[in-house]
Amino acid sequence: MDDFFGEQLDGDEASLTATKSVSKTKQKEEEGQLTVDVYQTDDEIVIKSTIAGVTADDLDISITNDMVTIKGSRSSEEKIKQPDYYYQELYWGAFSRSVILPEEIDADNAKASMKNGVLTIRLPKLAKSRTKKIKIT
Repeated sequence: MDDFFGEQLDGDEASLTATKSVSKTKQKEEEGQLTVDVYQTDDEIVIKSTIAGVTADDLDISITNDMVTIKGSRSSEEKIKQPDYYYQELYWGAFSRSVILPEEIDADNAKASMKNGVLTIRLPKLAKSRTKKIKIT
């Protein structure tokens, strides 16, 4: 089987090419999933995700004490017919990602910012088990 560049594909490569075509069809029916980095500092949990082609108005971020959900939609400015694509690897359409947090956070003081296509969510940790001594009266 020949690929777009006229190179001969063996059985495995032909199968992979067919699988990618099926994946593209499936992708249009399903919601895309964001990739994220989640890490902690002494005082907060930080979530970062690359979300190119989306404005802050296109995003919906929901936060509870133990979970963060990011939803949005990315739409192409051009209308290209499916048969005209040689490769289609960019995701267009609705996407979401939920992250279960490793510890409770203060959802009321969470902050989100976006710079150069990178979404950063800063979640202050709740003060855990501080020891308090009391006097017996």
